[in-house]
Amino acid sequence: MGIIDNLFKNKKPTLAEDITKACEWVVTALNSSGYNADHTLESMKEIDRFIEEQSGENGIISRNRGQIIFALGCYVGETVIRLYGGEWITDDDDPQGEINVSVRLGGNVVIFPVQRVIKRYQNGSEDSIYPYVYTLSTKS
Repeated sequence: MGIIDNLFKNKKPTLAEDITKACEWVVTALNSSGYNADHTLESMKEIDRFIEEQSGENGIISRNRGQIIFALGCYVGETVIRLYGGEWITDDDDPQGEINVSVRLGGNVVIFPVQRVIKRYQNGSEDSIYPYVYTLSTKS
């Protein structure tokens, strides 16, 4: 292995790379647990159901809250991009980058999917994911 190989071997993944990996991971985990994660608008109801069912002190989310909420936010953002177009906006220099990642849609609309999942987790169904993503169809 050469010097160049060693330089890149220990390279920290970018936030964009983390988003892709987290999204893939959560799709596999949700589907294997009986939730339909297929990047459709209807799958946002499954995200709401998962959060509702797994938010208690014995729920799956309590075991690794940060990673799971980040991954769910990545899934929501990626689904929005697939449904309505758009692109991820990341800042690898932001110490709160995982929370502040956003998706820019057409018409200068910017959403913060991880922050939305945090609100859903903290506030319950009043901040449901499905209606939030549904209303974006009129804004993109």
